[in-house]
Amino acid sequence: MNDDKELHGCGCGDEGCGCDDEGCGCDDDDCGCGCGDHDEEIITITLEDGKEVECAIIAIFPIEEKDYIALLPIENQDDGEVFLYGFKEFEDGSFELISIESDSEYEDVTKAFDEILDEAELDELFDEDDEFEEEDLEDLEDEE
Repeated sequence: MNDDKELHGCGCGDEGCGCDDEGCGCDDDDCGCGCGDHDEEIITITLEDGKEVECAIIAIFPIEEKDYIALLPIENQDDGEVFLYGFKEFEDGSFELISIESDSEYEDVTKAFDEILDEAELDELFDEDDEFEEEDLEDLEDEE
């Protein structure tokens, strides 16, 4: 798993895929960049009540000296519920999710995650603006 997987881009951690963990942003699975070659990373977590929940990994991000992970439950995604945990990865590829115990630490983690979301939404907005400009140019060329 990648220590600083971002919300956007491939983030696959596969050095050989050609995406350099950034993704090319092309939305073209056939371009050869490797971005579309990987399925969403899914893990199963066990909640305090013993219920198992499959979650997509949204982001793994550092705050100071610690890493954190944001998980989105696969079922009921419309609820907007996101699980935030401390994250520790070991050399053998296994990892541990660590409960966030203090209110101040939780506030720091939610603030950092909100910034990641805001950045991703801003990037998406710019991508939409680029598409809009391309469509406008095509329309102008068709009118001529």
